[in-house]
Amino acid sequence: MRKKAPLFFLLALCIFLLDQATKQLITSHVGPFDVLRITPFFNIIYAENPGSAFGMLKSLGNPFFIAVALIALIAVSVLLVRDGENRLMYALVLGGAAGNLADRIRYGHVVDFLDMHIGVRHWPTFNVADSALTIGILLLVYKTFRDHKKAA
Repeated sequence: MRKKAPLFFLLALCIFLLDQATKQLITSHVGPFDVLRITPFFNIIYAENPGSAFGMLKSLGNPFFIAVALIALIAVSVLLVRDGENRLMYALVLGGAAGNLADRIRYGHVVDFLDMHIGVRHWPTFNVADSALTIGILLLVYKTFRDHKKAA
């Protein structure tokens, strides 16, 4: 039996709340030039991202990203209700998109703080919302290719 959509909306809400709580901790306790070394390959920092993934397209401006996020929230919510097979993935995307949208509305940019690196080579800084979005999208892409391969 498939789990009901409200359970997955609750999961999306939990992701949103975790994302916002971690960002509140960062904005309250980590300065713009602070680097908290956690491991040899992982730091906590404070970064402001006015663009999309990896800071791209920042010239489009915050209103553009807010509009895109609102449209995405509506579309993903509809998919979550209608597509019982992929609710977990949609919940991850929904929670992540909502977290970054809240930042854009509240701060005018997205707060990033997770800094993974090998030596001096750093992956672009990210946050809990980005992680949920990435995992949800990758799972959807994987499932799409797996289902397409089964059908062939």
